[in-house]
Amino acid sequence: MISIGVTACSGTKPAVNASLERKTQKVETKVEATPVVYEKRSPKPKVKRARVKRSTYNGSFANKLSNAALGRLRSNVTYDGAYIKIAYPWGDVPPNIGVCTDVIIRSYRKLGIDLQQQVHRDMTAAFGAYPNYKKWGLSKPDTNIDHRRVYNLRAFFARRGAALPITHNPTNYRPGDLVTWMVGPDLPHIGVVVDRPSKADPRRKMIVHNIAHGVKIEDILFAFPITGHYRYTPDKMGNIPTAIYASREKSNSMNYDQLVEAAKHLANVPVVGASEAQSKVDNANNRAKTNSLQLATLNEGDIKELLNR
Repeated sequence: MISIGVTACSGTKPAVNASLERKTQKVETKVEATPVVYEKRSPKPKVKRARVKRSTYNGSFANKLSNAALGRLRSNVTYDGAYIKIAYPWGDVPPNIGVCTDVIIRSYRKLGIDLQQQVHRDMTAAFGAYPNYKKWGLSKPDTNIDHRRVYNLRAFFARRGAALPITHNPTNYRPGDLVTWMVGPDLPHIGVVVDRPSKADPRRKMIVHNIAHGVKIEDILFAFPITGHYRYTPDKMGNIPTAIYASREKSNSMNYDQLVEAAKHLANVPVVGASEAQSKVDNANNRAKTNSLQLATLNEGDIKELLNR
C-alpha cells in the first residue's frame, strides 16, 4: 500500500512539474514588439503671394503710371462715392474706400503728382470751363470733390492738351493712357490702360479700374461707348497755374473752415472779392510770420484763394 501510495505520489509529481514548466514557458515566451509606424504628415500647401507683373513698356512716365495702376490691384477698396471732407493738397478719402476716379488720382500720386491741387488751381482760374455749375449747381470750386468727378477730369485733361482721338484701333491705346466711358444714361467711368495684353486679342491692353467691385484688371476697353482718350504726361503740365507738382510740405492739418477763419484773422478784414484781394493778401502773408496761429504752410497763392471764397 505504501509502495502504491508513494508511487502514486511520485507519479503525480512529474505531472505537476510538467505543468509548472509549461506555465513557465508561457511566461518566458518572448513577444516580438511591433515596430511603431508614425503617420507621415502631408506637407503644408504653399500659398503663393499675389505678384503683380510689372510693365516693360518703353516709356519712362507711361511705364511708371502703368505700374502704379497695377499696384492698386493690391488694395482692398470698397466702392463708396460718398462726399467726404478731405485735406488740401494731398487730401484723400480713407484708403479702404474709393471710386473709379480715385484709381487715377492715387496712381498719379504714386509718381508725385497731385491731381487734387492741379484740378483745383485750374478750376479757380477758369471755373466756367467746367460743368460744375450746370451739372451740380456749384458756384465755386470744392477741393473735397472736384478732382473726383469724371466730368471734371475730362475737362481738365482736355484743357491741358492731353486729349487724343477716339478710335476702335486697340494699338492706339497705350499703357499709361486714360480712357473714359459712359456705362449708363448718365454714369461716366474712367480707367487706366496698363501693360497687360488681352487674351482675346493681344493687341488690346487691359484696363485697371473700379466699377463698384473694387480695383480690378479687366478687358473692357471697348465694352462701353468711349467718351474720352487722354495721355496726361509731364509735358502737358507746363501750363498749370502757379505750380506743376504739389509739395507735401504744404499740407496743413487744419480743415477748410479753420483756414478761412485764420486768413480772416490775419488780414483783419472780411472775405473780399478778387479786385481787393491782392492788397489784403500781402498784409496777411506778412502778419502770418509772427502770428500765433503759425500759418507757415500757407503761401501767398493759398491765402489769396481763401480770401476769394
